Amino acid sequence: MTPSAPGSRIAGKLGLTDRIFAGTRSRKLLSAVEAGLQRVDAALERELRSSDALADTTSRYLYDAGGKRIRPVLALLTSQLGDGATDRVIDGATALEMTHLGSLYHDDVMDAADKRRGVPSAHEVWGNSVAILTGDLLFSRASQIMARHGDRAIQLQADTFERLVLGQMHETVGPQEGDDRIAFYLQVLSDKTGSLIAAAAQAGVIFSNGPEEFQKPMVTFGEKAGVAFQLLDDVIDLSSDPDETGKVPGTDLLAGVPTMPYLILSERTDAASRALRERIDDGVARIADGADPAHLDDALADLRDHEATQATLDYAHAWSDEAIAALEPLPDGPVREALTRFAQAVADRSS
Repeated sequence: MTPSAPGSRIAGKLGLTDRIFAGTRSRKLLSAVEAGLQRVDAALERELRSSDALADTTSRYLYDAGGKRIRPVLALLTSQLGDGATDRVIDGATALEMTHLGSLYHDDVMDAADKRRGVPSAHEVWGNSVAILTGDLLFSRASQIMARHGDRAIQLQADTFERLVLGQMHETVGPQEGDDRIAFYLQVLSDKTGSLIAAAAQAGVIFSNGPEEFQKPMVTFGEKAGVAFQLLDDVIDLSSDPDETGKVPGTDLLAGVPTMPYLILSERTDAASRALRERIDDGVARIADGADPAHLDDALADLRDHEATQATLDYAHAWSDEAIAALEPLPDGPVREALTRFAQAVADRSS
């Protein structure tokens, strides 16, 4: 590997190193997380290999495309509350990242997404069936890794996977009559995104033999930070620069998945907001019938500049603040500082 400046590896994954690991107290912590992340990447490279040529290629496809590795970084951070990055921590972080990767294959099929991480989605390359089966394969391998560490690890994996599935199911079916659409959507985010990030935060404590009383705060912290992260993704989805985001602008809306800016816009009763929603709905319908996706560009730009998008940012910061509040039981020190900055950073990133 080419030598790089301290922190540059995590900078490449998160782009947030200077914020998360700021200050002299964080230098030792940064070194520990860097070393742990290299071990997780090596484990992912090893665990994703297969003797079957097709499975080997498809399983490594999205891993090779990059990714922020947020879940492993978080597990490595919280492991410092116990014995540090033990072999069990590395395995737990690897399994949860593989679970995340598997979910991306499925999400892209269900959302009909054209791109992921700047490359064509797996189903665009191999078709829906192979993409779905690849996701299934990654889930099974993640479970195999967790099974090496006993019932507690298996239960963590099973509980997390159940919430991922429920979140996707509810998103697919949509809110029922009488449901608060924003509250419903936040619950979907908690299940689909927050649960996996919460599992990573908890795994770092569990697998490092950290104090049991830190497990529940880490679950709350991870779930709140995960929702904040996803709310920012909703804003980033409106970006006009696919090279920056790795996906086509408005991907979620085009797939019929309402995002928070759109939901908030739908609650506004002024004439301009109603007209903008009608333009978006009309554009999505036209594109579904075969029109050029560029037909929606102007409406997306107007939504990007609308108050509903700022309100989404406000939601993200509120969830970030709640994540930080959950850290109160932790001792003062570099781990708590880094987790605080983590929660602030995921709600205030540009991509």
